[in-house]
Amino acid sequence: MFLLAITCAFVSKTLSGSYMNSMLTQIERQFNIPTSLVGFINGSFEIGNLLLIIFVSYFGTKLHRPILIGVGCVVMGLGCFLQSLPHFLMGRYEYESTVSVSGNLSSNSFLCMENGTQTFRPTEDPSECVKEVKSLMWIYVLVGNIIRGIGETPIMPLGISYIEDFAKSENSPLYIGFVETGAIIGPLIGLLLASFCANVYVDTGSVNTDDLTITPTDTRWVGAWWFGFLICAGVNVLTAIPFFFLPKTLPKEGLKNNADIIKNDKEEKQREAVKKEKDGITKDFLPFMKSLLCNPIYMLFILISIVQFNAFVNMFTFMPKYLEQQYGKSASEAIFLIGIYNLPPICIGYIAGGLIMKKFKITVKQAAHIGCWLSLIEYLLHFLCFLMICDNTSVAGITTTYKGIQQDLYVENTILADCNKDCNCPIKMWDPVCGNNGVSYMSACLAGCETSVGTGINMVFQNCSCIQTSGNSSAVLGLCDKGYDCSMMLQYFLILSAIGSFIYSLSAIPGYMVLLRCIKPEEKSLGVGLHTFCTRVFAGIPAPIYFGALVDSTCLHWGMLKCGESGACRIYDSTNFRYIYLGLPAALRGTSYIPAFLILIMLKKRLLPGENVSSGTVLIEAKVTGKENDCKDMHQNSKVLNDGELKTKL
Repeated sequence: MFLLAITCAFVSKTLSGSYMNSMLTQIERQFNIPTSLVGFINGSFEIGNLLLIIFVSYFGTKLHRPILIGVGCVVMGLGCFLQSLPHFLMGRYEYESTVSVSGNLSSNSFLCMENGTQTFRPTEDPSECVKEVKSLMWIYVLVGNIIRGIGETPIMPLGISYIEDFAKSENSPLYIGFVETGAIIGPLIGLLLASFCANVYVDTGSVNTDDLTITPTDTRWVGAWWFGFLICAGVNVLTAIPFFFLPKTLPKEGLKNNADIIKNDKEEKQREAVKKEKDGITKDFLPFMKSLLCNPIYMLFILISIVQFNAFVNMFTFMPKYLEQQYGKSASEAIFLIGIYNLPPICIGYIAGGLIMKKFKITVKQAAHIGCWLSLIEYLLHFLCFLMICDNTSVAGITTTYKGIQQDLYVENTILADCNKDCNCPIKMWDPVCGNNGVSYMSACLAGCETSVGTGINMVFQNCSCIQTSGNSSAVLGLCDKGYDCSMMLQYFLILSAIGSFIYSLSAIPGYMVLLRCIKPEEKSLGVGLHTFCTRVFAGIPAPIYFGALVDSTCLHWGMLKCGESGACRIYDSTNFRYIYLGLPAALRGTSYIPAFLILIMLKKRLLPGENVSSGTVLIEAKVTGKENDCKDMHQNSKVLNDGELKTKL
């Protein structure tokens, strides 16, 4: 029952986390904030988590672990609800456009008009500028994410330690594999939910979507990001209910039919209770911390985790944006493809890893080799992604000249050309159109278009002087498609990503066993908590921020708010974006194999806690005090050594 409940908790927490990650671009556009700030909002989850992780990991084992996990789920639900609030407190979303959906379109004031006066210049009215304060509503999302991080704190360390305490040693990897599978099913559901919400307009129900001049593929489109947070809030609260009915402790798996062992277990618990009241709950905290910090294998494993987490947090967080910019997909399509191609292989890899550990009774040293070499194979495959590329989107005046020649750098004065210099066009407004020559333009005005037919998204612009074609020059709303070759590159990238995800997840359970078995049984909960704390502080929080800042540096054109201030980025240099997205994680992961090889060398010479000297068989995790009765109990539980051998080994 606990295994089912904790798996559901992992599903709910990862559902919320994956949904939040998938909605980052929607939040960026809704509040018109840079990617670096969005990265800070995403990292705020880790801030909330690290506030309590160490103390929950240690003190939680002394208290009622299932109830603490249930309370955490309720708090996560509260955080998700708070994240959805800005939608109900703000007005309607307004995107920058030269085409007014509410005004009189027959005036054609948004087209090329020689010596005309354009009506869509940024306003300088102070009363209008005050309305931009609504963008500060992102603080609600920030605070809600911190609260969600606080609620998630007890789930992983207390749940894993609960399984380790009451499951057989040979069954523990399989059970953790099931739990980690729940941590994959959650993101799969979250990504599918995010894909659906990203395809629904943010103000659907309150605006006529037929009047919209943008589609989900447009970088100004904002999906119904708030709706998914409400669903996540409900799921988290429902998941909490079973934990309030679970016991504080369970009989050790496989020993519940042995009356003598149960009796000794109860006596041991009574002695521990008396000792706790006498010595205090914090007596072992500092000694445990000192023992962990002086454990070289454990500390090297933390170092590896920090470096690897820096790489994977960045890749997972910004993968939807990468697919949008590199391959020209909408946010909804990108999120859906990630869920379909990446998560099922990861799920299969986790289960397979746990089954292999159980079937072949893999020792800790063998697990370390399996995890290291499989990870290295996946790392080498990652470099093939550099070959699966698409060219920059052809936008006249930004990535190409008006004659269709590629240009390397964005220079503002190249936006105007002989064909549109007399049109009196705004040069910062982003309202792209695709010409029938295959080149995109920042607006219909900059394309030199003089007339238009149709309304809404079906509008067609004609007589465009900057579009050089043999016949009638025309344009439609939106950027031009990247073409068939780019679509094939996307398929290759996704297939390689699926293969890499499976290989890496196959190594995850063996690697996690190294973490759990390189520390003493009584230190496991604190050890897992300290490991989580370090990865949050040195990877989860800073990685999205610095990576977001690097992504911002590749922006070619920023959106413009009413008062002329910069909004969210509209188009990136996909070449430099690719170097950052693929190159930085590759460099980080490469350095992590130095401490990994050191661990393999150290494991050859070291006896890990609970490991048999001669065969490496992992004994039951019992506290050895040196007393004869304790030795007999340990022998009775382990079924490995006879009385004489046991005393000799001890």
